[in-house]
Amino acid sequence: MDPSQPALVFVYNADSGLLNALLDLGHKVVSPRTYACRLCALTYSPLGMRRQWRTFTEQLERPVTFLHADELAERYGLKGVALPAVFEEKGSQLELLLTREAINRCGSLADLEGLLTRSLNRTGAPQA
Repeated sequence: MDPSQPALVFVYNADSGLLNALLDLGHKVVSPRTYACRLCALTYSPLGMRRQWRTFTEQLERPVTFLHADELAERYGLKGVALPAVFEEKGSQLELLLTREAINRCGSLADLEGLLTRSLNRTGAPQA
């Protein structure tokens, strides 16, 4: 990992906390088609983060942070942002890298990884 590279900030369309996690898990299991966070659905199973995703993000040559919607608001003061989303952290500012619409079009985890890789290639940054 190269700490001089801008960090990637993945933001889920869900709030943090145990109760929210349990409610989200129930929603994903009972009605996955109506679950509001495609990023969560692609990267997590009912047992936790998917191994394929963990390996992919660990191989990125930059710091990676995962936040929930409420944590994005607390840390960066951003509210009303269409989530899920992926940002690059440049200084104290976030630049949108992947929009909700782009993430929602991903049909599989491999699609998401490919989309992220292509986006990083366009910005000229090293990736997995």
